[in-house]
Amino acid sequence: MRRAVFPGSFDPITNGHFDIIQRALPLFDEIIIAIGINADKKYMFSLEDRKVFIEQAFAGEPKIKVETYKGLTTDFCHQKEADFILRGLRNPADFEFEKAIAHTNRFLTKIETIFLLTAASTSFISSSIVRDVIRNNGDYTKLVPNSVRI
Repeated sequence: MRRAVFPGSFDPITNGHFDIIQRALPLFDEIIIAIGINADKKYMFSLEDRKVFIEQAFAGEPKIKVETYKGLTTDFCHQKEADFILRGLRNPADFEFEKAIAHTNRFLTKIETIFLLTAASTSFISSSIVRDVIRNNGDYTKLVPNSVRI
């Protein structure tokens, strides 16, 4: 089985995340959307809300599982018997950051990282931008799946 883990904080899930996952579905038998828990990070949305946003966004898609985890992504991948980490790239800065992590993960484990470029129509969207729009009472609805409503 070709299983991939798509890790992130998803605070909240964006249309960019959604697009990457949708385009990755034909590549894998299963994609685990893994919400990482970082005690040092302050989130806008609760873990439960983030999980529900994602589950509702992919309701009816049997190849998608949504789980939470703590610790190293590679340890989670081993627990779930996933051989791939899925990541989206928006720009050259993302590439440089993600490349270093991918090289480290491959050096320490046998897990491959698969990169997909974001669509041009979503490449400007990040969770931090969405949170800023929400904090300032802007219309965030064009930036996130319909399941993200506050």
